[in-house]
Amino acid sequence: MTRILTSRQFYGIIAIYAIGAGAVFFVSPFLGGETLNMTQVMNGLFHNSPNVDADIFLYHRLPRVLLAFIVGGALGVVGAALQVVLKNVLAEPYILGIAGGGAVGAVAAISIPGMFFQFGPFTSTQFLSLAGCMFCIAGLYWLAQRPTGISMNTILLAGVTFNILCGAAILLIRYLVNPHQLVAMDRWMMGGLDVVGYQDLVSLTPFLIPGLLMVFMQANALNQLAFGEDMAHGRGVDVQRVQRMVFLGAGLATAAAVSLAGPIGFVGLVIPHAVRRLSGYDHRVVLPASFLLGGGVLTLCDLVARTAVHPTEMPVGIITAIIGGPVFLRILLVKK
Repeated sequence: MTRILTSRQFYGIIAIYAIGAGAVFFVSPFLGGETLNMTQVMNGLFHNSPNVDADIFLYHRLPRVLLAFIVGGALGVVGAALQVVLKNVLAEPYILGIAGGGAVGAVAAISIPGMFFQFGPFTSTQFLSLAGCMFCIAGLYWLAQRPTGISMNTILLAGVTFNILCGAAILLIRYLVNPHQLVAMDRWMMGGLDVVGYQDLVSLTPFLIPGLLMVFMQANALNQLAFGEDMAHGRGVDVQRVQRMVFLGAGLATAAAVSLAGPIGFVGLVIPHAVRRLSGYDHRVVLPASFLLGGGVLTLCDLVARTAVHPTEMPVGIITAIIGGPVFLRILLVKK
Protein backbone atom coordinates (compact mmCIF):
# COMPACT_ATOMS: atom_id res chain seq x y z
CA MET A 1 0.00 0.00 0.00
CA THR A 2 1.38 3.42 -0.97
CA ARG A 3 1.19 5.79 1.98
CA ILE A 4 0.21 9.37 1.06
CA LEU A 5 2.94 11.75 2.18
CA THR A 6 2.53 15.36 3.15
CA SER A 7 4.86 17.91 1.56
CA ARG A 8 6.75 18.19 4.83
CA GLN A 9 7.28 14.42 5.02
CA PHE A 10 8.34 14.26 1.38
CA TYR A 11 10.95 17.01 1.66
CA GLY A 12 12.13 15.64 5.01
CA ILE A 13 12.81 12.18 3.55
CA ILE A 14 14.55 13.59 0.47
CA ALA A 15 16.62 15.92 2.67
CA ILE A 16 17.93 12.95 4.68
CA TYR A 17 19.07 11.19 1.51
CA ALA A 18 20.51 14.43 0.12
CA ILE A 19 22.53 15.12 3.28
CA GLY A 20 24.01 11.60 3.27
CA ALA A 21 24.80 11.66 -0.45
CA GLY A 22 26.14 15.20 -0.21
CA ALA A 23 28.51 14.25 2.60
CA VAL A 24 29.95 11.38 0.54
CA PHE A 25 30.16 13.62 -2.53
CA PHE A 26 31.99 16.37 -0.63
CA VAL A 27 34.51 14.14 1.14
CA SER A 28 35.30 11.68 -1.65
CA PRO A 29 37.34 14.00 -3.95
CA PHE A 30 39.78 14.76 -1.14
CA LEU A 31 40.45 11.08 -0.40
CA GLY A 32 42.34 8.52 -2.45
CA GLY A 33 45.78 7.02 -2.71
CA GLU A 34 47.03 10.41 -1.57
CA THR A 35 44.83 12.61 0.62
CA LEU A 36 44.52 16.16 -0.70
CA ASN A 37 45.07 19.17 1.53
CA MET A 38 41.73 20.99 1.74
CA THR A 39 43.37 24.36 2.41
CA GLN A 40 45.59 24.01 -0.64
CA VAL A 41 42.62 23.02 -2.78
CA MET A 42 40.52 25.97 -1.59
CA ASN A 43 43.41 28.38 -2.18
CA GLY A 44 43.88 27.05 -5.69
CA LEU A 45 40.19 27.25 -6.54
CA PHE A 46 39.18 30.53 -4.93
CA HIS A 47 42.33 32.57 -4.30
CA ASN A 48 44.15 32.27 -7.64
CA SER A 49 46.94 30.23 -6.08
CA PRO A 50 47.57 27.29 -8.47
CA ASN A 51 49.01 24.16 -6.87
CA VAL A 52 49.19 20.41 -7.47
CA ASP A 53 46.44 19.52 -4.99
CA ALA A 54 44.00 21.93 -6.63
CA ASP A 55 44.79 20.57 -10.10
CA ILE A 56 44.32 16.96 -8.98
CA PHE A 57 41.05 17.89 -7.29
CA LEU A 58 39.66 19.87 -10.23
CA TYR A 59 40.75 17.77 -13.20
CA HIS A 60 40.99 14.23 -11.80
CA ARG A 61 39.07 13.65 -8.57
CA LEU A 62 36.03 15.91 -9.09
CA PRO A 63 35.17 14.69 -12.63
CA ARG A 64 35.48 11.11 -11.43
CA VAL A 65 33.25 11.68 -8.42
CA LEU A 66 30.68 13.48 -10.58
CA LEU A 67 30.65 10.60 -13.06
CA ALA A 68 30.28 8.03 -10.27
CA PHE A 69 27.43 9.96 -8.67
CA ILE A 70 25.54 10.51 -11.94
CA VAL A 71 25.98 6.94 -13.20
CA GLY A 72 25.04 5.42 -9.83
CA GLY A 73 22.02 7.68 -9.56
CA ALA A 74 20.86 6.85 -13.08
CA LEU A 75 21.17 3.10 -12.50
CA GLY A 76 19.19 3.39 -9.26
CA VAL A 77 16.35 5.32 -10.91
CA VAL A 78 16.17 3.00 -13.92
CA GLY A 79 16.12 -0.10 -11.72
CA ALA A 80 13.30 1.30 -9.58
CA ALA A 81 11.11 2.09 -12.59
CA LEU A 82 11.76 -1.18 -14.43
CA GLN A 83 10.85 -3.25 -11.38
CA VAL A 84 7.36 -1.73 -11.55
CA VAL A 85 6.65 -1.80 -15.29
CA LEU A 86 8.10 -5.29 -15.74
CA LYS A 87 6.40 -6.53 -12.56
CA ASN A 88 9.66 -8.24 -11.65
CA VAL A 89 11.49 -7.56 -8.37
CA LEU A 90 14.73 -8.79 -9.96
CA ALA A 91 14.56 -6.31 -12.84
CA GLU A 92 17.56 -4.01 -13.19
CA PRO A 93 18.99 -1.76 -15.92
CA TYR A 94 20.89 -4.52 -17.71
CA ILE A 95 17.97 -6.96 -17.95
CA LEU A 96 16.91 -5.35 -21.25
CA GLY A 97 20.07 -6.51 -23.03
CA ILE A 98 21.16 -2.93 -23.64
CA ALA A 99 24.39 -3.37 -21.69
CA GLY A 100 25.14 -6.47 -23.75
CA GLY A 101 24.91 -4.45 -26.95
CA GLY A 102 27.16 -1.80 -25.47
CA ALA A 103 29.69 -4.43 -24.43
CA VAL A 104 29.80 -5.90 -27.94
CA GLY A 105 30.46 -2.44 -29.39
CA ALA A 106 33.19 -1.74 -26.85
CA VAL A 107 35.05 -5.03 -27.28
CA ALA A 108 34.76 -4.72 -31.06
CA ALA A 109 36.43 -1.30 -30.89
CA ILE A 110 39.18 -2.68 -28.64
CA SER A 111 39.73 -5.74 -30.85
CA ILE A 112 40.32 -3.92 -34.16
CA PRO A 113 43.96 -2.81 -34.51
CA GLY A 114 44.28 0.93 -35.00
CA MET A 115 40.61 1.48 -34.23
CA PHE A 116 40.83 4.81 -32.47
CA PHE A 117 38.91 7.88 -33.53
CA GLN A 118 37.10 10.78 -31.95
CA PHE A 119 33.42 11.27 -32.80
CA GLY A 120 32.38 14.52 -31.17
CA PRO A 121 32.99 14.05 -27.43
CA PHE A 122 33.20 10.24 -27.77
CA THR A 123 36.23 8.00 -28.20
CA SER A 124 35.89 5.05 -30.56
CA THR A 125 35.16 2.66 -27.67
CA GLN A 126 32.52 4.95 -26.20
CA PHE A 127 30.93 5.63 -29.59
CA LEU A 128 30.67 1.97 -30.64
CA SER A 129 29.43 1.04 -27.17
CA LEU A 130 26.72 3.69 -27.40
CA ALA A 131 25.88 2.54 -30.94
CA GLY A 132 25.51 -1.04 -29.68
CA CYS A 133 23.20 0.12 -26.90
CA MET A 134 21.03 2.15 -29.27
CA PHE A 135 20.84 -0.78 -31.72
CA CYS A 136 19.49 -2.99 -28.93
CA ILE A 137 16.97 -0.33 -27.88
CA ALA A 138 15.69 -0.06 -31.46
CA GLY A 139 15.55 -3.86 -31.80
CA LEU A 140 13.66 -4.30 -28.54
CA TYR A 141 11.16 -1.59 -29.43
CA TRP A 142 10.56 -3.08 -32.89
CA LEU A 143 10.06 -6.60 -31.50
CA ALA A 144 7.71 -5.44 -28.75
CA GLN A 145 5.43 -3.30 -30.94
CA ARG A 146 1.81 -4.45 -30.98
CA PRO A 147 -1.35 -2.83 -32.40
CA THR A 148 -2.40 -2.02 -28.82
CA GLY A 149 1.01 -0.70 -27.77
CA ILE A 150 4.18 -2.43 -26.61
CA SER A 151 4.40 -5.79 -24.87
CA MET A 152 6.54 -5.62 -21.72
CA ASN A 153 6.70 -9.43 -21.59
CA THR A 154 8.23 -9.43 -25.07
CA ILE A 155 10.71 -6.74 -24.01
CA LEU A 156 11.74 -8.84 -21.01
CA LEU A 157 12.17 -12.05 -23.02
CA ALA A 158 13.88 -10.28 -25.91
CA GLY A 159 16.23 -8.54 -23.47
CA VAL A 160 17.29 -11.87 -21.97
CA THR A 161 17.81 -13.25 -25.49
CA PHE A 162 19.85 -10.20 -26.52
CA ASN A 163 22.05 -10.69 -23.47
CA ILE A 164 22.71 -14.32 -24.45
CA LEU A 165 23.48 -13.41 -28.08
CA CYS A 166 25.74 -10.54 -27.05
CA GLY A 167 27.53 -12.81 -24.59
CA ALA A 168 28.19 -15.28 -27.41
CA ALA A 169 29.49 -12.48 -29.66
CA ILE A 170 31.84 -11.28 -26.92
CA LEU A 171 33.19 -14.81 -26.40
CA LEU A 172 33.84 -15.11 -30.15
CA ILE A 173 35.71 -11.79 -30.25
CA ARG A 174 37.73 -12.76 -27.18
CA TYR A 175 38.68 -16.04 -28.84
CA LEU A 176 40.04 -14.22 -31.90
CA VAL A 177 42.11 -11.45 -30.29
CA ASN A 178 45.57 -11.40 -28.74
CA PRO A 179 46.27 -11.46 -24.96
CA HIS A 180 47.06 -7.74 -24.80
CA GLN A 181 43.62 -6.90 -26.15
CA LEU A 182 42.03 -9.39 -23.74
CA VAL A 183 43.39 -7.41 -20.80
CA ALA A 184 41.83 -4.19 -22.13
CA MET A 185 38.51 -5.95 -22.74
CA ASP A 186 38.42 -7.48 -19.27
CA ARG A 187 39.21 -4.11 -17.73
CA TRP A 188 36.30 -2.48 -19.57
CA MET A 189 33.90 -5.34 -18.73
CA MET A 190 34.62 -4.94 -15.01
CA GLY A 191 33.37 -1.35 -15.05
CA GLY A 192 35.45 1.72 -14.39
CA LEU A 193 35.15 5.44 -13.71
CA ASP A 194 38.67 6.60 -14.50
CA VAL A 195 38.15 9.87 -16.38
CA VAL A 196 40.21 13.02 -16.77
CA GLY A 197 38.46 16.35 -17.28
CA TYR A 198 34.80 16.96 -18.00
CA GLN A 199 34.44 15.92 -21.64
CA ASP A 200 32.96 12.53 -20.74
CA LEU A 201 30.42 14.18 -18.46
CA VAL A 202 29.36 16.52 -21.25
CA SER A 203 28.89 13.57 -23.60
CA LEU A 204 26.45 12.00 -21.10
CA THR A 205 23.97 14.85 -21.07
CA PRO A 206 22.17 14.47 -24.46
CA PHE A 207 21.14 10.93 -23.50
CA LEU A 208 21.07 10.84 -19.72
CA ILE A 209 19.07 13.96 -18.89
CA PRO A 210 16.17 13.30 -21.33
CA GLY A 211 16.13 9.65 -20.28
CA LEU A 212 15.91 10.41 -16.57
CA LEU A 213 13.29 13.12 -17.11
CA MET A 214 11.13 10.66 -19.05
CA VAL A 215 11.27 8.27 -16.08
CA PHE A 216 10.79 10.89 -13.34
CA MET A 217 7.68 12.24 -15.07
CA GLN A 218 5.99 8.84 -14.59
CA ALA A 219 6.31 8.77 -10.78
CA ASN A 220 2.59 9.18 -10.05
CA ALA A 221 1.62 6.72 -12.78
CA LEU A 222 4.08 4.16 -11.40
CA ASN A 223 2.27 4.34 -8.05
CA GLN A 224 -0.96 3.32 -9.80
CA LEU A 225 0.76 0.73 -11.98
CA ALA A 226 2.23 -0.96 -8.90
CA PHE A 227 -1.33 -2.15 -8.05
CA GLY A 228 -1.73 -3.79 -11.47
CA GLU A 229 -2.49 -2.70 -15.01
CA ASP A 230 -6.26 -3.15 -14.70
CA MET A 231 -6.51 -0.95 -11.63
CA ALA A 232 -4.25 1.64 -13.25
CA HIS A 233 -6.50 1.66 -16.35
CA GLY A 234 -9.52 2.10 -14.11
CA ARG A 235 -7.90 5.15 -12.52
CA GLY A 236 -7.30 6.81 -15.86
CA VAL A 237 -3.64 5.90 -16.39
CA ASP A 238 -2.52 5.40 -20.00
CA VAL A 239 -0.57 2.25 -19.17
CA GLN A 240 0.91 1.78 -22.63
CA ARG A 241 2.22 5.34 -22.68
CA VAL A 242 3.78 4.94 -19.24
CA GLN A 243 5.46 1.68 -20.25
CA ARG A 244 6.73 3.24 -23.47
CA MET A 245 8.15 6.30 -21.72
CA VAL A 246 9.84 4.22 -19.01
CA PHE A 247 11.33 1.83 -21.56
CA LEU A 248 12.73 4.60 -23.77
CA GLY A 249 13.93 6.68 -20.81
CA ALA A 250 15.55 3.67 -19.15
CA GLY A 251 17.18 2.70 -22.43
CA LEU A 252 18.70 6.14 -23.01
CA ALA A 253 19.98 6.47 -19.43
CA THR A 254 21.43 2.95 -19.40
CA ALA A 255 23.10 3.46 -22.78
CA ALA A 256 24.79 6.64 -21.56
CA ALA A 257 25.98 4.99 -18.35
CA VAL A 258 27.29 1.84 -20.04
CA SER A 259 29.12 3.68 -22.82
CA LEU A 260 31.21 5.63 -20.29
CA ALA A 261 31.48 3.38 -17.23
CA GLY A 262 30.99 -0.12 -18.60
CA PRO A 263 28.60 -2.61 -17.00
CA ILE A 264 28.45 -1.92 -13.25
CA GLY A 265 26.25 -4.49 -11.56
CA PHE A 266 24.00 -4.60 -8.49
CA VAL A 267 23.45 -0.82 -8.15
CA GLY A 268 20.24 -0.84 -10.19
CA LEU A 269 19.03 -3.98 -8.41
CA VAL A 270 19.87 -3.35 -4.77
CA ILE A 271 19.32 0.41 -4.42
CA PRO A 272 15.56 0.47 -5.25
CA HIS A 273 14.91 -2.37 -2.79
CA ALA A 274 16.88 -0.58 -0.09
CA VAL A 275 14.98 2.68 -0.68
CA ARG A 276 11.59 0.97 -0.56
CA ARG A 277 12.63 -0.81 2.61
CA LEU A 278 13.68 2.47 4.23
CA SER A 279 11.14 4.93 2.83
CA GLY A 280 8.07 3.13 1.54
CA TYR A 281 6.67 2.58 -1.93
CA ASP A 282 5.65 6.06 -3.08
CA HIS A 283 7.59 6.52 -6.31
CA ARG A 284 7.55 10.28 -5.93
CA VAL A 285 10.04 9.50 -3.14
CA VAL A 286 11.52 6.25 -4.47
CA LEU A 287 12.83 7.74 -7.74
CA PRO A 288 14.70 10.79 -6.36
CA ALA A 289 15.83 8.81 -3.30
CA SER A 290 17.15 6.05 -5.58
CA PHE A 291 19.12 8.67 -7.51
CA LEU A 292 20.66 10.10 -4.36
CA LEU A 293 21.36 6.75 -2.68
CA GLY A 294 22.61 5.16 -5.91
CA GLY A 295 24.91 8.10 -6.56
CA GLY A 296 26.23 8.09 -3.02
CA VAL A 297 26.79 4.34 -2.93
CA LEU A 298 28.64 4.19 -6.27
CA THR A 299 30.77 7.18 -5.24
CA LEU A 300 31.64 5.37 -2.02
CA CYS A 301 32.42 2.15 -3.93
CA ASP A 302 34.68 4.11 -6.28
CA LEU A 303 36.49 5.58 -3.28
CA VAL A 304 37.14 2.04 -2.03
CA ALA A 305 38.29 1.01 -5.52
CA ARG A 306 40.77 3.91 -5.59
CA THR A 307 42.24 3.26 -2.15
CA ALA A 308 41.98 -0.47 -1.39
CA VAL A 309 44.97 -1.59 -3.47
CA HIS A 310 46.97 1.64 -3.77
CA PRO A 311 49.11 2.51 -5.78
CA THR A 312 47.01 0.67 -8.36
CA GLU A 313 43.20 0.59 -8.32
CA MET A 314 40.48 -2.03 -8.44
CA PRO A 315 37.63 -1.99 -11.02
CA VAL A 316 34.59 -0.51 -9.32
CA GLY A 317 32.38 -3.31 -10.67
CA ILE A 318 34.17 -5.74 -8.36
CA ILE A 319 33.43 -3.55 -5.34
CA THR A 320 29.72 -3.19 -6.20
CA ALA A 321 29.41 -6.96 -6.57
CA ILE A 322 31.24 -7.68 -3.30
CA ILE A 323 29.04 -5.21 -1.40
CA GLY A 324 25.81 -5.55 -3.38
CA GLY A 325 25.46 -9.33 -3.25
CA PRO A 326 25.43 -9.73 0.55
CA VAL A 327 23.32 -6.58 1.01
CA PHE A 328 20.68 -7.89 -1.39
CA LEU A 329 20.62 -11.26 0.37
CA ARG A 330 20.18 -9.42 3.66
CA ILE A 331 17.21 -7.48 2.25
CA LEU A 332 15.62 -10.73 1.06
CA LEU A 333 16.11 -12.36 4.47
CA VAL A 334 14.57 -9.37 6.26
CA LYS A 335 11.55 -9.45 3.93
CA LYS A 336 11.18 -13.18 4.56
